[in-house]
Amino acid sequence: MSPLSSVIAALKTAIDASPSDVGLRLHVAALLLQDGQPAPALQQYGVVLAIDPTNLDALRGAADAAERAQQPTRAAAYRTLVASLTGAAPVTAAPAATPASAPPSTPLATAPLASPTPTPRSALPDNVVPIGAVPPARPIPPAPGETPKLRVIEGGAGDDASDESDLVEKPSVTFADVGGLEQVKRRIDMAFLAPLRNPEVRKMYGKKLKGGLLMYGPPGCGKTFLARAVAGEVRARFMNVGLSDVLDMYLGESERRLHELFETARRNAPTVIFFDEIDALGQKRSQQRNAGTRNVVNQLLTEMDSVDADNEGVFVLGATNHPWDVDAALRRSGRFDRVVLVLPPDAPAREAILASHLAGRPTTGVDVKELAKATAHFSGADLAHLCESATELAMEEALRSGQAKPIAGGHFKAALKELRPTTRAWFETAKNYAMFANEGGMYDDLLAYIKEHRF
Repeated sequence: MSPLSSVIAALKTAIDASPSDVGLRLHVAALLLQDGQPAPALQQYGVVLAIDPTNLDALRGAADAAERAQQPTRAAAYRTLVASLTGAAPVTAAPAATPASAPPSTPLATAPLASPTPTPRSALPDNVVPIGAVPPARPIPPAPGETPKLRVIEGGAGDDASDESDLVEKPSVTFADVGGLEQVKRRIDMAFLAPLRNPEVRKMYGKKLKGGLLMYGPPGCGKTFLARAVAGEVRARFMNVGLSDVLDMYLGESERRLHELFETARRNAPTVIFFDEIDALGQKRSQQRNAGTRNVVNQLLTEMDSVDADNEGVFVLGATNHPWDVDAALRRSGRFDRVVLVLPPDAPAREAILASHLAGRPTTGVDVKELAKATAHFSGADLAHLCESATELAMEEALRSGQAKPIAGGHFKAALKELRPTTRAWFETAKNYAMFANEGGMYDDLLAYIKEHRF
């Protein structure tokens, strides 16, 4: 056993717990290359490219791994993608002669492989960027002492000019673009959207337009994408809050930022505030050794209780892969008082996601319905990876033969032999919490799913 083997094994365990951690996968892939294991390294780079197809570190590493794995045509394809993204001179390779047994096809000289058109976002998980698309730039966090800026959706109540409406977001997706998740969409609609659309009915029933909803489930299943669909559904302001928008190294600054975010939301109600990875911000205080981070949780509790202000018209959405790490005080009534499980897409949703990923790409003999049946428990990110893997196999065949080759059913069969749903690792961990820490029946839906599918 090499000296790096134990380190790599430990890091792979960490990846199982957090399969969407791009930085961790890149580190493991680099160690695998250093340890003389190019094929496993190439697999890790492939997962990263499924999450972020324009990641230059992954593309360069995949080219190096493919070269060491004696796959020169595949390495050349990766280097061509790097060249197209960086503007450098592309690396060209002379195509091999077409085998005599190969079926007639269009020569590359007369019908070059066109760059795929950007995939529609209608059914993709939010953390997947289609090929040909540029990842959205992350907003620059406010400097110390600066008031956080509000992001406003198109058509919202805040369309008028305001000195608080900088960094405008205009999500175009709605619930109609979200495949499956009907129960989650219904809960959000009844808790906030329907009362917002029908103020007279809300007044008649005395329904308050406030509260929160926590979405949890395995990574890559569309929690963040669903939050953006909420922004597209409502004629209200939408604030997408990341860790960098709140956390600060200076004592007391994080609490001030969090307070200003809620104050901005209250001044501009109705507003939807979305906290992604809420477990990182609202982690159990018993697990925290730093007083500063405990104070952030306390501040969040205070803001959601609206002790000094009225939260009418402010609805808070949270998403997490680790609900068991969220402080229990955040889950009581009046805060995140509704908790819903976001499961991997069902067969119709998988079919829609696969069709969306294949839109604009040359295909032949690909039965999307059969593929959906063969990919039970695959997350949206897993399905994206499957389509990318099949595309890479078709590209490799085209570069080797010198002939344009469409993506065929055989490419998907070959890709499926190497891929497994990443959600299984999450369910194995979640099973223990669902069985032994199910306070108040919070994990009843998860337990039912685990028993039905025998995890």
